[in-house]
Amino acid sequence: MAEIIVEEKGGGGKKKAKKHPPHIDMTPMVDLMCLLIVFFMLTTAFSKAKIMEIILPEKVKDPTQQEAPKIVASRTLNILLGPDDRLFWYPGAVKEEDFNNLPPLMETDFSADGIRKLLLDRNRTLARTITEFRDEVIAGRINISQDSLQNSISQLKKDDDTGPIVLIKAYKESNYGNFVDILDEMNICGIARYTFMKIAWYEEKMVETAIAATPALASSTN
Repeated sequence: MAEIIVEEKGGGGKKKAKKHPPHIDMTPMVDLMCLLIVFFMLTTAFSKAKIMEIILPEKVKDPTQQEAPKIVASRTLNILLGPDDRLFWYPGAVKEEDFNNLPPLMETDFSADGIRKLLLDRNRTLARTITEFRDEVIAGRINISQDSLQNSISQLKKDDDTGPIVLIKAYKESNYGNFVDILDEMNICGIARYTFMKIAWYEEKMVETAIAATPALASSTN
């Protein structure tokens, strides 16, 4: 520890050195430490990476032994991300050999009255089941933890056989922002089964035909 030497005059005019231990006030250091702790807690929370969790299917070890999942055409909803923030969809399935008789695409948007209303209407049964289950938990008639609640909701989605099976496909001129938007809509509407697929060549033709049929709408969205 450092020492402070103070000279004192003694008898006969001689100076005598007297040693005093220094005193340091630590109160400001405690305040500074508290401020630093708060600062690092806030900066750590703000610096967390903003990520979107996507659950991918398990990797197939042997494709020759793996049976392709069966998709019910009546529950299938195809969503095509087009250029200039345009959004198209059609129900059911289209086979490649039917390219001469392709169904027309229907257009919607990313508003609450657009794709969200479409998804909620088709997912009404599952959404009602999840809402009723949450109400039972909130009312206390079902006593489970928050983790168990999420697991139960995941199981309800897994057991659902009435909701839509959404196939999301991106046109070559679509943008990443629309990809994130449609993911948000899947989560908001509680869609249990959706996947991303490569758009087929005949579906690209369907998008181009829809764009050519409504050029005014394409120019107004720019």
